[in-house]
Order: sequence, then structure tokens, then C-alpha cells
Amino acid sequence: MTTPFWKTKSLSQMSNKEWESLCDGCGKCCLLRMEDEDNANIYVTNIRCKLLDAGTCRCKNYDTRKVYVPDCVQLTAKNVSKLHWIPRTCAYRLLAEGKDLPDWHYLVSGDRNTIHEQGMSVKDATVHELDVTEDDHPKHITIWPGEPDVLPG
Repeated sequence: MTTPFWKTKSLSQMSNKEWESLCDGCGKCCLLRMEDEDNANIYVTNIRCKLLDAGTCRCKNYDTRKVYVPDCVQLTAKNVSKLHWIPRTCAYRLLAEGKDLPDWHYLVSGDRNTIHEQGMSVKDATVHELDVTEDDHPKHITIWPGEPDVLPG
């Protein structure tokens, strides 16, 4: 049996195909966040980016997303360790921290639905960003499974 690529390669050594395959499809990175101006703490909401499909937890326009969402952050091997808002359960973050992929990750389980079945995604649990006024954003702060209630600034 061959050792999986994520156990033998660093993030920077991975091919584009390997890199892209690390995304578990949780959708957590595509949720709106709020930063406290006083202490820089970050709170995650259940408000999804206009491009996130609520049922699949995938971007509807992944290849051209920056056209529609100019501030969308593209994860790279260089920036993944610096972006403290990345979900704690994110495969990119876990590997950057020297940890392994969880059992519910499809590269381990062999099934892309495992993450949803285990309740580790935002599938069908979000509201569209255009359906919420900015004043109501604080009402949508959500603590997701595997995540802290606030990310220190």
C-alpha cells in the first residue's frame, strides 16, 4: 500500500491537483467573519458568500471567483500558516501544523459525503449574504463543530 501524498509531501511540494484535492468541502472558509474593532477578535457567522452553494458547500464559480468576490483569499502554501481565521478543521491548516487529516476527510474515508454526515460542514445551515443586512450580521454569529467561539486577534 502506498503512503498518501499528504503524509510524504509538504504543502509546497504538492502538485496543483494534490493541493486542490485537500479541500474537504466543509464550506467554513466561505463564511462571513466579523472583526471586533477593539480587540481584533474574529467571529464566524452562518452567512455564506454569494458564490457558496448551500447544498454542496462548493464555490459556484471557483475558477473565476475573484471576478465576483475580489477580496476572496486564495490559500497558498506560503500564506496558509499566516491566516489565523482559517477553520481549525481545515486540511490545509492541519497539515501546515504537522497534523494528519481527520477520519471524515474524503481522502481518508473515500467518500465526499462523510464530512456532511459527520456534521463537520456548513451544508444546509447557512443564509445567503444578500439576505442579511449588515446591521443583522451579529445575530448570525455561529459556533461551528470543531471550531472555537472566537478567534483571538
